[in-house]
Amino acid sequence: MSNMGARVARLVRNFNLENRVHRELSRQKPSAAPRHTAPGLTAPAAEPELSATENMMGSIHNKNDPLLKLLESVYVESKDPEAPKKTAVGKAAERRPLKFTLPSDPYGLLDLDDVPKGKLTIAEALKALSSHQQQPHTWTAETVAQEYELSEKDTRALLEFFMPFQVEIIPPKKEKAKQIEES
Repeated sequence: MSNMGARVARLVRNFNLENRVHRELSRQKPSAAPRHTAPGLTAPAAEPELSATENMMGSIHNKNDPLLKLLESVYVESKDPEAPKKTAVGKAAERRPLKFTLPSDPYGLLDLDDVPKGKLTIAEALKALSSHQQQPHTWTAETVAQEYELSEKDTRALLEFFMPFQVEIIPPKKEKAKQIEES
């Protein structure tokens, strides 16, 4: 049904279309409004509009001597700001030598000579944790922090919450434990 309505609407819309187009094209179009003239200037009487655009294009391509002299007097000099250079002394101050390495070095740390301050290698972390666990009175958080140049806050948190060698043995189940009976 909707297809039928579309056909009827198309017939009404296209009815006598060609005659309506010819009638619209034959009508006289309104002329453009005259241009406003500035006070004190006389309107060009017989000059066509093309001459105004030609004058404008000519003034664009012509040299303007006063502007060229002003442009020649301008001199711009720019320099990039110099970045602060890092010295070898500053680099050595930011890093510390390794305290401990594993003999077989299974973690691929053979090429390390030093680490940044405030950081640990895996081997150093394991050594510090095992030392603290074996001798907690001599290896306190403060001594570990001084030895490896760490912050005391981070060292306390590391020793308190990270325990890699703590083993908990779960007792075996009792044989006489209560069982749920199947019915």
